[in-house]
Amino acid sequence: MAAGKEIRGKIKSVENTKKITKAMEMVAASKMRKAQDRMRAARPYSEKIRNIAANLGKANPEYTHPFMQTNDAKATGFIVVTTDKGLCGGMNTNVLRGVTAKIKELQAAGMSTRAVAIGNKGLGFLGRVGAKVLSHATHLGDTPHLEKLIGPVKVLLDAYTKGEVKEVYLCYTRFINTMKQESVVERLLPLSAEQMEAETQASGPQYGWDYIYEPDAQSVIDDMLVRYVEALVYQAVAENMASEQSARMVAMKAATDNAGSVIGELKLVYNKTRQAAITKELSEIVAGAAAV
Repeated sequence: MAAGKEIRGKIKSVENTKKITKAMEMVAASKMRKAQDRMRAARPYSEKIRNIAANLGKANPEYTHPFMQTNDAKATGFIVVTTDKGLCGGMNTNVLRGVTAKIKELQAAGMSTRAVAIGNKGLGFLGRVGAKVLSHATHLGDTPHLEKLIGPVKVLLDAYTKGEVKEVYLCYTRFINTMKQESVVERLLPLSAEQMEAETQASGPQYGWDYIYEPDAQSVIDDMLVRYVEALVYQAVAENMASEQSARMVAMKAATDNAGSVIGELKLVYNKTRQAAITKELSEIVAGAAAV
């Protein structure tokens, strides 16, 4: 019964794995609700500051913020938002595949790459593809904190302001629902009034107006557009975390179901092996009795 013992060992191993994946599924389901609530709580602020930024872009055309100006630099910046941990299905793979395609497209046009990595998976990927990583933020935990994101992202924003980077792309996974997440590679800089206006169409009819600026228009617009970009990055991280927990819950549920199927198949094989061994022993006993 050496074969039977080996099969019993495999069954025990898969059962232990099933317990782990089931526990991870339950933990992810618990964290998913909090991550989704946090993401939805951040959306009203992002939408409001987007509306104000769009109005500011149209209301004071005599001053142009550096974020709304183009340059002829030969480098492109990427803010790559991924997870710190794995076991969340193909979520990171999908967004990194989009980043890879965009990098190849830009390299074919003679552009170099500079990047900011948010999350361990993205940091490791950028190191493997040879991208120049200016800064990174890892081990963010289950709750995104803006103060941990501002520093790394500011390095790339300052490079754009100095004219060292032509464009900045924000890459993350957008949360749609529990079963569906969408990888996004969208242009963050340069901003345009038309782009910001288009992003606000879903929130209802828009009206043009000007503001009273204190202390002056330049100071207000400078501060507002920086907050606008920071809000977009924070919202991307919040969306990515909600997507992570949803994808992990789905992946662990699939792993648990697969483990149950494997256990059932192994038990069937074990029973067949055990019955074959019993039949063989009975045959030997009968043959021995007949010989006597």
